[in-house]
Amino acid sequence: MDKKNELWAIFWCDLLRPILYSEVAQEETHRYLKTLAEKEMVYPDGRCGIPSLSTLKRKLSAYRICGFDGLGRTPRSDQGKSRNTDFEVIQTAITLKKEQPYRSDIVINRFLKERFGKTIPRSTLYRHLKEAGATRLKLGVTTKPVRKRWSKENTHDLWVGDFEEGPYVINGSEVVPTCLSAFIDCHSRYVVAARYYFRQNLDVLIDTLLRGLGTHGAPLGLYVDNAKVYHSNGLKAACYRTGIRLLYRKAGDPEGGGLIERLFRTTQERFEAEVRAGDILDLDELNRLFAAWLAVDYHKTVHTEIGVTPEKALQKGFRLVRQVDLNAFVTSFMQTVERTVHKTFADVQLNKRYYKTDPRLRGDRVEVRYDPFSQQDTTQIYSLKGVYLGEGRLHQRTTVDPVVPFKMPGKPENNYLDLLQRKHRQELSSKTQGIDYRKAATQRPWPFHEFARLTAELLGKKGGLGAFNADELENLKKTWNMHTAINKTMVRNACASACHKSVPYVIYELKTLFNQQGD
Repeated sequence: MDKKNELWAIFWCDLLRPILYSEVAQEETHRYLKTLAEKEMVYPDGRCGIPSLSTLKRKLSAYRICGFDGLGRTPRSDQGKSRNTDFEVIQTAITLKKEQPYRSDIVINRFLKERFGKTIPRSTLYRHLKEAGATRLKLGVTTKPVRKRWSKENTHDLWVGDFEEGPYVINGSEVVPTCLSAFIDCHSRYVVAARYYFRQNLDVLIDTLLRGLGTHGAPLGLYVDNAKVYHSNGLKAACYRTGIRLLYRKAGDPEGGGLIERLFRTTQERFEAEVRAGDILDLDELNRLFAAWLAVDYHKTVHTEIGVTPEKALQKGFRLVRQVDLNAFVTSFMQTVERTVHKTFADVQLNKRYYKTDPRLRGDRVEVRYDPFSQQDTTQIYSLKGVYLGEGRLHQRTTVDPVVPFKMPGKPENNYLDLLQRKHRQELSSKTQGIDYRKAATQRPWPFHEFARLTAELLGKKGGLGAFNADELENLKKTWNMHTAINKTMVRNACASACHKSVPYVIYELKTLFNQQGD
């Protein structure tokens, strides 16, 4: 499926998601579709219109039969043929429904296929059943919607995911915060994937998911909040394509999110508290210790809600591993750009790198699809109509380009870009009296690690950054970021005025000095 058809498939899945995810009772499906058929909406191609009821029913049937890839635009296979249904087939379908009111259209069509070698479209079947008084409602059979409990029956029925702020770590000469990305199994409370990162974005989410899918297989559903990263088209397409139900947390309904929030609280109390009490770590060491804590502590400790350890609950509730093609999953997140194949080298350029293609494609305009989160050693080459043309492999140009490059003169004495920059600064200065934070940042008299080293010396400690524990270093960093005018004299005065030679008292004296100066 090309990207254009994929956008259409996502569009129809978004419209039908309450039905696909059983949020609408089966007997209310027709009413819900009629409601959609009365609303004007914007299609993926930019057109505004109202989808017909028959179109909505056809798309729902296509998804139930062929899945996500069945929603692409395809021509009718029965063009030129009559679509009238035999009277005998209709009467048989009505009889099958009346003798067992709970029979679905799929079961009825299986009987018809066996007896007559043909089936009836779902919308046509329902219309005839309604005219004959053979619907569930007419036959006195109804099903009431039941609110689903968040404690699922089996392992990997539902994974709950979210992000949470983590402890500070050392990154080079800086102290920076971290972010914990995690997914927890709803049945067993087992952490299927969790890791600390420097940021919270789409590639972090994908990395976490791939770790969980590679180890445990695919869940039946994912439950996430309404952050922008979870509403990306790539995530929707990947879930629809692999049969994973993507559920979003409703406003004012914290039940599902409470599982992952309880995990974060436990992590803060039993793991991060120990991290903050010791020496500050780097990111790799933090993740190694976190993996050890999960394996030895959390997964082997009896969970108060389920009465057993997450490890035992995982095994007890295990039913089936749903294997997933990770390459196909990642394909949904691939980016697409158009390129022209070089006439001499038969390659395409992407991010200042060259990828060798089929020599027969020289001079052709093609579509290059690539994974933005990989090393990009290979790319996929498609025609502009979505036909796969082969693989592009990373290579180095070994022959000389026949076009002689223009020889640039030496570096000029007068730099035009410097002139533009000076002019721009003058214009900004005349328009606003606000603070130039970039200029303020560059005018710091000394770096943070020297500030920490001086503080350690005045407190009688040795080692610079290593002289403090994680909590002390985190508080010093926050004070440094808050007050840009900190200098060595202020630090010496603060240490001399502190009644106790410790970090909290020094920070207190520094803040007192700034308040006196009106900082």
